[in-house]
Amino acid sequence: MKNYHKAVAVAALLMALGIAALIFFTGKGSSYLWEDDNSTVLLNELCREAEANWGDLSGMKLPAQDISYVILDNSNMVLQSSGHGSDTEKLSVETAVRKCYPYRYVICSGDIVGSVILTDGSCYRQQWNILITVSLVTAFLFLAGMIVYGVYIRKRIIRPFRDLQEFSGRIAEGNLDIPLAMDKDNMFGVFTESFDVMREELIRSRERELALQKKERELVASLSHDLKTPVTGIKLTGELLMARCETGEIDTADFSAKVGNICKKAEQIDALVSDLFSSTLDDLGEFKVNCRDESAQVIDGIITKYDDRGLVVRSGIPEVLVCIDVKSLSRVIGNIISNSYKYAGTAIETRYTVKEGFLEMRISDHGPGVPTDELELITNKFYRGRDWKEGRSEGSGLGLYIAKMLMEKMNGELQAESSGKGLCIILMIPLS
Repeated sequence: MKNYHKAVAVAALLMALGIAALIFFTGKGSSYLWEDDNSTVLLNELCREAEANWGDLSGMKLPAQDISYVILDNSNMVLQSSGHGSDTEKLSVETAVRKCYPYRYVICSGDIVGSVILTDGSCYRQQWNILITVSLVTAFLFLAGMIVYGVYIRKRIIRPFRDLQEFSGRIAEGNLDIPLAMDKDNMFGVFTESFDVMREELIRSRERELALQKKERELVASLSHDLKTPVTGIKLTGELLMARCETGEIDTADFSAKVGNICKKAEQIDALVSDLFSSTLDDLGEFKVNCRDESAQVIDGIITKYDDRGLVVRSGIPEVLVCIDVKSLSRVIGNIISNSYKYAGTAIETRYTVKEGFLEMRISDHGPGVPTDELELITNKFYRGRDWKEGRSEGSGLGLYIAKMLMEKMNGELQAESSGKGLCIILMIPLS
């Protein structure tokens, strides 16, 4: 808007200079600018008669039309006049120019000997006044138009952009509570509305971020407790073994059971730490898998490794080659079996189907399943369902998230289905 004010000021100055120049040049210039054709003819007739009778002007033939005139010599003395002109004794070529009276010089033998002036200049002054009035009115209307247009531009364009600038500043400062004011007649209404939609989305995003941060803090607290439990068990078991070894009270069978308990607790810690580490690597974009062609029969060995309760009911695996990272697929299947142990505790059935470039592996249990509203959430990071909230089971909320992430890294897919008869996890393992 500052530049607009400068433009208006410059325009006003230029118009003022133009009007001043018009007054100056028309005042100092030739009076012919204001003559009409009839005045020019009469002036020429008088000038010719004065030149022909310069020695004795009494012999001049005057025009039939009654006009006011005066004939002067070079010393501005009145030689002859019509008798009804005004201020003839004060008249000169200079005053004629100033008053815009038409005039002609009288030339005899190539020399200027006098001048003829028409003293009836009221019509020319009237024309002059009209021209000045029209010029002033035009200038005023032009300035008024620029001011009105400037007000319109300020209200419809400049002010909305200033509002957007202030709004952007508030957004940059993190102030998302003040909405962007919108005028229904604003030509940038849709544009400004999109900015306010962005503000609302940022508010929701911040709320989600705060909720996630809270959930992560809760998870850290919960995992700290989960890690503390097996560590305490390992510590107590170790202290008990040491005490019995010192007193000679331990036997081989009891020693084997205690060592097995230590190993089991250590495996729990290792699983928790591995899930946290994998999740962190995925967040940093540095988690890598190395896929290569393997026989699908490796899946049977993976199941054997993790089915320490013997609950998996196996079916025949097709003789195909799959493109996998064995270690990653082992973690996927291990996490699924571990979840089934934890939440269902029933027999686990496996089925295989080859379809559209994938080996479909279905792992189903016969537990309570997952509520429909939670089914799409169980593979989210740090999500733990109702059982955890009601204190019926432990977990980090990373098992199925890690499993899904690993399947996607291997160009496969993990899906979940649930019914009243249990939960089914579907693994789409890519074929070679």
